[in-house]
Amino acid sequence: MYDVTVRFCDRYIDRFSRTKDQMIQAARSSVQNIAEGSQASAASKKTELELTQVARTSLEELKLDYEDFLRQRRLILWERDNPLRQELIDRRCKTADEVAAWVVEVSKRGGRGGQYGQRGQNTGRRLPSTESTRSYPEISANSALVLLF
Repeated sequence: MYDVTVRFCDRYIDRFSRTKDQMIQAARSSVQNIAEGSQASAASKKTELELTQVARTSLEELKLDYEDFLRQRRLILWERDNPLRQELIDRRCKTADEVAAWVVEVSKRGGRGGQYGQRGQNTGRRLPSTESTRSYPEISANSALVLLF
């Protein structure tokens, strides 16, 4: 998740934006706290649970940042039954490169979330497809959300 977030932020979030720093830090924090919690598990279950909760909180912050990204740009937030969600899950990507390759593949075949009848979160209607690059950030942000939860 950390690698996917770093790539996403480098590509789609302004380099001077505080959001970029926050997203990368939330992804890093979740990884670090999971690792520390795992190491602490032998010594203290309480510490393990505390660190796991910190990791969950960081992941929730990251989820909200991705959702905000989509909403602020009027892009579609995939619903749970969107077939692209299941396709990505079934793909079982192991690296950020594999996720990026999937995003490119889906974008090239015109796999915008709206194509499948999904609704824009705020508008209740499908948003028009304009330039092809618009689908990259939409698919990328939704892919990150699929990987998060």
